[in-house]
Amino acid sequence: MNKDLTIGSPRAALWRFSLPLFGSILFQQLYNIADSLVVGKFVGEGAFAAVGNAYEVTLIFIAFAFGCNIGCSVVVSRLFGAKDWRGMKAAVSTTFIASGVLCLVLMGAGFLLCPALLRLILTPAEIFEDCMLYLRIYIAGLPFLFFYNISTGIFSAMGDSKTPFLFLAASSTANIAVDVLFVKGLGMAVDGVAWATFLCQGVSCLLAVTAVLRRLRTVPHVGKVARFSPALFREIAVVAVPSILQQSFISVGNIVLQGIINSYGSGVMAGYSAAVKLNNMVITAFTTLGNGMSNFVAQNIGAGKKERVRQGFRAGLEMVYLLCVPILALYLLCGEPLIRLFIEDPSQDALHAGTAFLRIVTPFYLVVSTKLIADGVLRGAGAMRRFMAATFSDLILRVTLAYVFSALFAWGSTGIWCAWPVGWSIGTVLSVIFYRRGSWHEGSSAECAQAR
Repeated sequence: MNKDLTIGSPRAALWRFSLPLFGSILFQQLYNIADSLVVGKFVGEGAFAAVGNAYEVTLIFIAFAFGCNIGCSVVVSRLFGAKDWRGMKAAVSTTFIASGVLCLVLMGAGFLLCPALLRLILTPAEIFEDCMLYLRIYIAGLPFLFFYNISTGIFSAMGDSKTPFLFLAASSTANIAVDVLFVKGLGMAVDGVAWATFLCQGVSCLLAVTAVLRRLRTVPHVGKVARFSPALFREIAVVAVPSILQQSFISVGNIVLQGIINSYGSGVMAGYSAAVKLNNMVITAFTTLGNGMSNFVAQNIGAGKKERVRQGFRAGLEMVYLLCVPILALYLLCGEPLIRLFIEDPSQDALHAGTAFLRIVTPFYLVVSTKLIADGVLRGAGAMRRFMAATFSDLILRVTLAYVFSALFAWGSTGIWCAWPVGWSIGTVLSVIFYRRGSWHEGSSAECAQAR
């Protein structure tokens, strides 16, 4: 059901919209960790390291799908808030066409360049073939990834966070069951978890696209809807391209970090793979709530109700802080058992690396959650230059300091983990400053456009 986020209490509207998003986060994380969890338990530490290593490469493709999702979602949210139904439908059609072309280009590039990329990050010889096998199957399923993400972004733009939740819940549950069937039941290994993801993501994509097209047919409009609008394509690109660059830059930075980590051997790789899965669960939760903030801000700016943005920001901080407290306690008190969930009989190197990462990074979740909510406001308001400046500063520092702390200061793998809090802290300061000083915050809609 479509929801107007421009009416009623901003806090109540944002909470009602975000609760299903939070449920989606839980199932999405189940979907993301199922491959690693099953392969780590039923195949072994080497296969677990292979999936974790390949995962860093898949983040590049996810970055592009995420950018298309955000670009479409923010523009559709504004048009929805302005009650421009014909423009909204044209934006959806334009996004589908442009994203389809982009997806085909990425598939070709992926099949050609992934072997070189794996060599570039010093992938150990013993897991190289497993990494490539996983990536080939993953790349074949990129259309499912793209069109599913775009469809869920459209639902969110129209204020409907429940429908994406239902799709994710069904898909994630099925993915875990098929993972176990293929790996434990049929004796498959890395290929089993890759094919399970391919099949379940394919089904959820088809259902999501069908549902969003049916929903759009129920929205009345006057006049002919453009199949592809150059003007709307430019608007979408203004948000999508910086978001893609941001996520791609993060992915490239993670790959560089993975290369540094790989030099410490498969034990540290496996421990990091387990810990970073746990970390990504939290960061993805914050990011998803930040995306919800972008939808809220974009709808209200489209409706000319910018005074609601500050109240929405405060409500967003309340949500992420409430999420932080139990996670902080869980990760700090139960780090070792959580690492063992992913790896059957882990080596001492793997256990030490994973628990050290969690002890160092976890206390700073309160910091990075503030950044991601502020980023959501900036993105929803179209202040993309400021959004990118804060994000890039964070990542550049993390990558640079990981090398400085681990190699030049001779802190080893612990030095890599210490780079996270520093990058997060400085990026958060910048994001909050941009939020408080942005011309869109107190100005007009015209000033909002200039803030881009």
